[in-house]
Amino acid sequence: MKKGNPWALLPIVVFLVLFIAVGIVDNRAGGMFGDSLPTIVGFLIALVVAFLQNPKGKRLSFEEKLNAMARGAGEENIMIMCLVFILAGAFSASVKAAGGADATVNFGLSILPGSVAVVGVFVIGCFISTSMGTSVGTIVALAPIAIGISEKTGISMALCIGAAVCGAMFGDNLSMISDTTIAATRTQGCAMKDKFRENFKIALPAAILTAIVFFVRTMGTNYVPGEELSYDFVRILPYLVVLIGAMVGLNVFLLLVGGTALSLGIGLAYGDFGFFDIFNIMGQGIQSMYDITVISILVAGVVSLVRQNGGIDWILYIIRKCIHGKKGAEVGIAALSSVVDCSTANNTVAIVIAGPIAKEIAEDYGISPKRTASLLDIFTSVFQGIIPYGAQLLYAAAATEMASKQISSVEIVPFCYYPILLGISALCFIIFSKDTQKN
Repeated sequence: MKKGNPWALLPIVVFLVLFIAVGIVDNRAGGMFGDSLPTIVGFLIALVVAFLQNPKGKRLSFEEKLNAMARGAGEENIMIMCLVFILAGAFSASVKAAGGADATVNFGLSILPGSVAVVGVFVIGCFISTSMGTSVGTIVALAPIAIGISEKTGISMALCIGAAVCGAMFGDNLSMISDTTIAATRTQGCAMKDKFRENFKIALPAAILTAIVFFVRTMGTNYVPGEELSYDFVRILPYLVVLIGAMVGLNVFLLLVGGTALSLGIGLAYGDFGFFDIFNIMGQGIQSMYDITVISILVAGVVSLVRQNGGIDWILYIIRKCIHGKKGAEVGIAALSSVVDCSTANNTVAIVIAGPIAKEIAEDYGISPKRTASLLDIFTSVFQGIIPYGAQLLYAAAATEMASKQISSVEIVPFCYYPILLGISALCFIIFSKDTQKN
């Protein structure tokens, strides 16, 4: 068993220390946690540190290090992942421009009675986030509705916003076009439909319990929308086509291209935009994925150098000493992804960092790729949904600035029932279920 070299982990440590330290300083100065150090810059600094290091007892030339970094950054799964990011961005922007997001929200609110308004926000959030693939986008769409419900019914603002956050986090690890799903499946080499089925068995019990909790907490209230909720079901079709197509196993590239074309066709038919506007719409969607695409390439390069210098071997050596058996390894993967997410405050970045290490642990202990991908995605989403300095809760709190009562992200945390129940459900799944398939 290789002991590896703990000093090879210095680039990742440098990134985490910089990110957290700068975030704390910025937060004390009144800014949003971590905003003053862009993640891309942090990993670029980490890459420079990695280039300054060498394997234990060996000295490599700059060209050898550059080649090792390029092999990691250009690895097949990384390139496929980046291409899916780009296509997902184009699809999300196209369907939003065609009115799909607004139609989905109005459709959900129209079919649910006002007596279960808060539960409705959660349920609609589940569908929107699973369809759109973005938790932050779901919160942006639902927060004004949650605020309106709070102001008209007297229900706690934090509880109503918490329902929106819970719904958003449901789809964050289930959606076929979510960047977390893409990252988890590509780093582990499994099919999206297999990972979805594995996740769904864990997420459904947590979602049902969350809906029950919100129902009990808000019994006896009623909400009547202030305006007519109009929608056209045709505008929702692109979401359904991509969601159902991915679940039955159709190629994700063809689905995203087809979904984008369908969305743009609907938008043109309804006069939402002109023909020449479609290029700008797609371009904006692709640009929205720029950060995570470049970050993924940089992280892959850093991890490749860390691996070459013995850092991954050292982590595996420590994990093997502390973990015994398959279930212990699954708990180790869960803990690894959770700690990295709390450190980076970004679940996609956390998956990209932890993914290669988790894959080696899984191979050593015979854990299937779909289960490893599921554990990575679930536990990063669990903590992403409850850390008050994560983008989701920060955006949720910011949405209340113009409301009658402004709340902080910390006030929302106690009402994030779904991420908490999801974590409990996942731990029960690890303890009591068997991983019988190696695919």
